[in-house]
Amino acid sequence: MNYGLQLSASGVMVNAHRQDVLANNLANVNTAGFKPLFTDVRQRPAESIEDGPTDFGLSNALLDKLGGGIFGMDQRVAFTTGAPVKTDRDLDAALTSDNAFFVVQETNPRSGVQDIRLTRAGQFTTNAAGELVTQAGQRVMNIDNEPIEVTGNPVITRTGEIRMLDTQGNLIGRDQIQVASADLNSLRPTGKNLFEMRNGDSRVAIDQPIVLPGHYESSGTNAISTMMEIVSATKAATGNAKMIQYHDQMLNASINTFARLA
Repeated sequence: MNYGLQLSASGVMVNAHRQDVLANNLANVNTAGFKPLFTDVRQRPAESIEDGPTDFGLSNALLDKLGGGIFGMDQRVAFTTGAPVKTDRDLDAALTSDNAFFVVQETNPRSGVQDIRLTRAGQFTTNAAGELVTQAGQRVMNIDNEPIEVTGNPVITRTGEIRMLDTQGNLIGRDQIQVASADLNSLRPTGKNLFEMRNGDSRVAIDQPIVLPGHYESSGTNAISTMMEIVSATKAATGNAKMIQYHDQMLNASINTFARLA
């Protein structure tokens, strides 16, 4: 394979992937509690350097100096806390620490099993069964890992307690929303603004969580900087695609013109 084609192709693939990730971040600029993803890029060494000496004698000192193009690393999540947005809704709550999550339950569509997930989206509501749920319908768990059933007029306090009041303002019930920390390096986004713990259940319940009632956490996506990164990735992908065209023209000339003249 033409070595220049290989280098240019790696640039197209990596930057096209960056565009996809950044476009998803931008699409969630108004999603409560959304945490943006980033793809790190590193230079890839030449194959002879990466794989070590071989018996095929494919190493070339000049080409080895060009490297092996670029390589996309694993995605990482930016868990920095977003700015709180005031709503004054009784069932809105924003977390104030980077490593704090609401614990919710989601039904696995394949197995039907109830899986535990973590989320930062604190815009809660109730379902037909009177349970506290997220906007996407996941049931919110209490400190006993049970769904929270609400009656009357539920109100969330600064400690994450949900207090249920009657029409006269009298307390008729209470429960505690489970807020937990986890190993951030083990969390993987699964869609619907949820995170899965890849290395088993690593969550640790926070005994005295601090939440902001009547608020929700804004998205971690910065629209302006994300747009600039998309433009940069687009230019890089386009430039590498142009190089592929140039290499193709050179190969065409070398085969169909120079070879015939020889």
